[in-house]
Amino acid sequence: MSKNWDGWLRDKDWQPVAPDEFKALPADEKLRRIRHSSAHVMATALRKVRPEATFAIGPATEHGFFYDVHVDSPITPDEIAAVQEGMKGVCKERQRFEVAVVPHAEAVEFFAEKGERYKLDILEKLVDQTVTFYRNGDFVDLCAGPHVPDTSFCQNVKLLAASPAHWRGEQNPSLQRVTGTAWDSREALKSYLAFVEEAKARDHRVLGQALDLFSFHPWAAGALWHPRGLTLRNELGRFWRELQPEYGYVEILNPVLYKPDLFQQSGHWEHYHEDMYIVRDASGEPDMALKPMNCPDTMLFYKTRSHSYRDLPLRVAESQILHRNEVTGALHGLMRTRSFVQDDAHIFLTPDQVQEEIRQLLGLVDRFYSLFGLEYSMKLSTRPEKYMGELEQWNAAEEALKASLDASGRGYWIDEGDGAFYGPKIDISIQDSLGRKWQCGTIQLDFQLPQRFELEYTAADGTRQTPIVIHRAIFGSMERFIGVIVEHFAGAFPVWLAPVQAVVLPISDEKQLDYAHEVMASLRKAGIRAELQQYESLNYRIRQAEKQKVPYILVLGEREQEQGTAAVRRHKVKEQRVVPVDEIVAEIAAKVNSRELDVHMAKVQAKFQEPGDTSTTDNPY
Repeated sequence: MSKNWDGWLRDKDWQPVAPDEFKALPADEKLRRIRHSSAHVMATALRKVRPEATFAIGPATEHGFFYDVHVDSPITPDEIAAVQEGMKGVCKERQRFEVAVVPHAEAVEFFAEKGERYKLDILEKLVDQTVTFYRNGDFVDLCAGPHVPDTSFCQNVKLLAASPAHWRGEQNPSLQRVTGTAWDSREALKSYLAFVEEAKARDHRVLGQALDLFSFHPWAAGALWHPRGLTLRNELGRFWRELQPEYGYVEILNPVLYKPDLFQQSGHWEHYHEDMYIVRDASGEPDMALKPMNCPDTMLFYKTRSHSYRDLPLRVAESQILHRNEVTGALHGLMRTRSFVQDDAHIFLTPDQVQEEIRQLLGLVDRFYSLFGLEYSMKLSTRPEKYMGELEQWNAAEEALKASLDASGRGYWIDEGDGAFYGPKIDISIQDSLGRKWQCGTIQLDFQLPQRFELEYTAADGTRQTPIVIHRAIFGSMERFIGVIVEHFAGAFPVWLAPVQAVVLPISDEKQLDYAHEVMASLRKAGIRAELQQYESLNYRIRQAEKQKVPYILVLGEREQEQGTAAVRRHKVKEQRVVPVDEIVAEIAAKVNSRELDVHMAKVQAKFQEPGDTSTTDNPY
């Protein structure tokens, strides 16, 4: 005989969320609870629209919440609108959030009766732990909380999408992830929705194709780079290579395929092989592997000759193509791909050189990001649960990084347990013009790989010692960095980076074409990337140049031809000026050579700022 679950629920000792306690909370914690509670409000309304829905998890996120649910068919936009409307009704009812402690065995029995398989999966990991239920109205959920006092606190919510998701890996059933944003005021919600629209307009996947930079194909493991996009990419690489001699780097190039022995030696096979692409022989055994990072084979380069302490620091750069078997759900345009390039470097040095080297690296980081007008923040990621090496070495490495960060005078925070398995690291996140943060740069201190590869140098006292290695990248993934700056500048790049720096537009193809070729010759002689555009009406060509965000538009008419001038327009600048050709060529060349971040570009990047940083983490079971 089935248990009377309604009576069972009524008999529980339900405790309301105290309004006074909520009022006393810091603003960020209030917002976190609003977002977590909004997931429950959404689920309450969704069950009316989709009675068959079963629920997985519904955490708060950086700007809102999501809830992963199992339904018989994909949720439609009309159903999302119906759920949104239903949420308004739930909020108007001011349903109280109440919590009750439930014995683990009874919780299992309850959700088994309801057919909530995902809640049962969660409960399997909670044996011998306190289990709590939260309810609002008729909706009861397995949840660790905490929540707001009642549903009226969740009025400033907007559902954004329903998209496919997977429960704990792609091999499990497909779910629907209903995503929303939630705020503590109507004004904050309105501001965020404007931010979302601006972000859509800047989406690098859309702009990349509109500006003819790159495209994507489902058969490809990365982007297909078009000539203009490759020009942009090469300019970034040229900037880095120009700095290499100044900072004492040498550059190498190693293969992309290696025997598994290399990664067994480095320790990556044990810790990382599931994320690698492996080539198997006829018997199915691993034969070769595409390298996912440049560290192990740079150790091989170091071993090609003997070293003295006089050779150190030895700074070795490599920008080889890497491959990682990222799960499909994690892929996102250029931001996360399976094939990518890093601006890698590995620095071999003695213990007494570590702090000074990191100080120089932090200066190099600042020089890189300042060039693009990017603000950045740093965190120190410490020893993870699974790690290689001795505890004493880890402690020494973490202290060295901490001392360098302290000496830099820049703020940072500590992320306990987020280091690589071979060493602690400084992770650097850049902030774009919309206030979004992207983890790009990293500085990692490594005692392990030099030992595993038996690297040595002759110390001043004649003894053989093991060097320390610093792994560092500043662009990080070149693909991700380009994706970030496409959105950061909304495709309107500084002159030095722009794939096309100037377009020349003769008013009359018949009368000004010869003069246009002369102007083009002057531009190209100065190394300026210029295009001559003809045939269509002048207004059409100007509009196209504006759409392509070309920094300089040079219009040539009869007067300009007679005077040796050009009517010059700047992208998004209304004023037009008539300038002698040699002067405009010199102006553009100066901006290219100085890699100037134009005041005009600074205005573009300051166009919109995200409302606050409300990064949160939530673990509702």
